[in-house]
Amino acid sequence: GLLTRLQTSAPTIRTPSSSNSFSQNIPSCLWKLGRLNHVAIAVPDLEKAQSLYKDVLGAQVSETVALPEHGVYTVFVELGNTKLELLHPLGEKSPIASFLQKNKTGGMHHICIEVDDIKVAMTELKKKKIRILSEEPKIGAHGKPVIFLHPKDCHGVLVELEQA
Repeated sequence: GLLTRLQTSAPTIRTPSSSNSFSQNIPSCLWKLGRLNHVAIAVPDLEKAQSLYKDVLGAQVSETVALPEHGVYTVFVELGNTKLELLHPLGEKSPIASFLQKNKTGGMHHICIEVDDIKVAMTELKKKKIRILSEEPKIGAHGKPVIFLHPKDCHGVLVELEQA
């Protein structure tokens, strides 16, 4: 009767301890999502932010690098398993300048995840109606191709994909 139909139509819930892995539920792609490369933080005062991570927290902090094609100054904070990228505006047209106008004290700007094939990822993401903020990858802070995915398509998070 009704109880039998409810029991047979109920979804199966898998737990991590079962012999089945979560990857069975992920659709196969022609590209592979890799590790978290960095979390980017927009900062209104780059020197103060560098000092916090270096002098107060004792982290290894890179020198400041200007990336004119992205309109930013970047500093990387090494964390062992990933990095923080401190971003500061380079010029008035910087996307970080407009972010800091809305967020005066700074804040998380984006996350960066590595992919094994950025071109294939772009093709598949476009087919899945995920907007990419540039037609072609740009060279990012690590000298590798990067793209950004529209935050409205990624649950409010600006996602950067970087060629591994």
